[in-house]
Parts: sequence; structure tokens; C-alpha cells
Amino acid sequence: MSFLRNRNVQCLRLASKRYLNTQPSYYGHIPLNWFENAFLAVGSAVMSLADPRRGDMVAALGETTAGPALPKLREKMLASAEGRQVLKARPRVNSKTVDMVALSKLPAGTFGQSYFNWLERCGVTPDTREPVRYIDDPELAYIMQRYRECHDFYHCICSLPVNVESELALKYFEFANFGLPVAAISAIFGPLRLDSAKRSRLFREYVPWALKTGGNAEPLINVFWERRWEQNVEELKKELRIEDPPPARWGKPLSEAAREKRRRELLQQASTGTETP
Repeated sequence: MSFLRNRNVQCLRLASKRYLNTQPSYYGHIPLNWFENAFLAVGSAVMSLADPRRGDMVAALGETTAGPALPKLREKMLASAEGRQVLKARPRVNSKTVDMVALSKLPAGTFGQSYFNWLERCGVTPDTREPVRYIDDPELAYIMQRYRECHDFYHCICSLPVNVESELALKYFEFANFGLPVAAISAIFGPLRLDSAKRSRLFREYVPWALKTGGNAEPLINVFWERRWEQNVEELKKELRIEDPPPARWGKPLSEAAREKRRRELLQQASTGTETP
């Protein structure tokens, strides 16, 4: 009997080391046991639904509910030559790694200039993504980070602006393409924030497009976007099998965005004493 008790104690200790890992696996990693993970998943879900602007809670929800979806995405990346290159290089997307000046000088119609114009038109930057903290495996953590940091590329390639309806349409697209539960959670509960007219249009026009296109498109997790800057955006969409969505409601026309950009440049030149070219 004492032998069996000792054997059980050893098994429990091994299980504790395996499932209750307390040593960070990478910078910023916060290890969680199963109870902590479940508690954070529920709490972040409640907070995210109460205030979708809480990016930290949305990020925590995505990480704590990822489950087997991330290993499946890794399998897709390992099965793709381009996906393997992404895993090997582990590029990051932010204003330090992406040369915006170079993108602005690319020819019209390239993906790089389209992305630059999209950022200008929507008034956003690539620096708003939360770092991954709660995923134990470093490689899976990077895959989640990659999915998160490339979110604006999905907006750009799908010709969708930044507003509630477009974000929800993109969540349906992401769930069909990536299979991550956080996209499904957002897609299910997000429409409650819309009025009846917008909700009706979302389900009548955008959801069928998102599920069909997201399901038929190539796995976007495999795309090495940073090596596609000079590619014609329409050719890229054709290669990835991405169809345009129904016309979206943009906050400002592209011409207005260009004027606003020029105004900021002139103000910056005036403050630094440089001449306008």
C-alpha cells in the first residue's frame, strides 16, 4: 500500500510539473494553470462584452480560449513553404519594423501602397496590438501574435474600414479562415451592439460573404505579407482567392485622407523648420 501511495505521489508531482508550469517560457509570458486559465477566460469574456474597447481583455480572451486551434494553424504553416518561412523568420508588424516612407513611395496598385493608404484613410497605426502573455508554447504564442498583428492586413486586403459593422464582418471571415474561438465569440455577441438596420444588413450581406470568402481563401496565416509589398494588390487577392465584400461605409474618402496627411506633413515641416518639397 505504501508503494502505491508513493507511486501516486510521484504521478501527481509529474502532473504538477507538466500542467502547473510556473516558469516563464519567453519574455512577458505569464504561466497559468487550468483553473486560472478558465477563470481568466470567463472574466475576460465578461469584460470584453461589457467594453469591447478593452484591448487587453479581448487579447486575454483570445489566448485563454485558443485551445487546439493554434496547433492546427501551426500544422497549416508547416505544410506551406511560405508558412515555414514565416515561422523561421518570425517577423513583427509595428512602426519600427515597417518602413512607412518606403510604402508610401511604392507604385499605385501595389499591396504596400494599398496598406499605407488604408492606414492613412482609417487614421490608425500598426502599434496597437497587445503582446501575447498566456500561451505557454513560444511558437504557438508567436502564431497568435502574428494573427493579431496582421489584423490590419486582413482589413486592407478585404477592403474593409474600421467600424463596428466591418469589424464584425471581418470576425466572421477570420473564424472561417483561422478557426479561432475568439473570432466566433466576437461574431456571435458583437451584433448585439448594432441597431436593427445595421444588424439586418450584417447578416443579409456581410455574413454570407465572410463565411464563403473566408472558407474558400488560402490560409492567411501562411502569407509573408512583408515580402508582398510590391505585388499588385488585385493579383494578390486573386492568388489568395479573396472576393470583395459588399460596399462598406468609410469614415472619410481617400482624397480627404490624403489632404489630412498633407496637412500633418506641413505642420511637422513648419515646426522643424524644413522646407516643403
